[in-house]
Amino acid sequence: MIKKNFLLALTALLALSFLGGCLGTDKFKAEVEKEKGAIKLVREVQKGDYDVIDTAELKALIDKGTDMVIVDTMPYEASYKKNHVPGAVAFEFPIPDMDEWDNSKTAGKSQDDYVALLGPDKDKLIVVYCGFVKCTRSHNGAVWAKKLGYNNVVRYPGGIFAWKGADYPVGSED
Repeated sequence: MIKKNFLLALTALLALSFLGGCLGTDKFKAEVEKEKGAIKLVREVQKGDYDVIDTAELKALIDKGTDMVIVDTMPYEASYKKNHVPGAVAFEFPIPDMDEWDNSKTAGKSQDDYVALLGPDKDKLIVVYCGFVKCTRSHNGAVWAKKLGYNNVVRYPGGIFAWKGADYPVGSED
């Protein structure tokens, strides 16, 4: 359901962006970049076979006290420690696609470490995010959760930038 709503919203966003671009003369080149980003995200979601969630949906789940694991895939010192979605746990993933598990690209952590973080319930909601829509760390985190047998995996593509942009409170370790 969320995936269908996401695709409908994405289509509407692209249509509105196109119409806005038609009304101005300087927006055409920027629209090409928006389109590339939107198509890239959709293809990652299709390839990863996970779903997506937006900022308001994640906030509502947190406010309801939904039993879930929220995974921040950004580097611990440079990002997670300073700002993260409240309740999120840290597990770093690389930016390029990680088709094979490589501990050197996950800050020395193994698949077993990721499973331990996600827990034994393969049907629990797993929400994976990184910094912003173009960041693919969250794609890797979501793909690997699916590969490890988790069934209810969603990617929060807006990440910490969208969270902060919505003026929601952040957690920190500082």
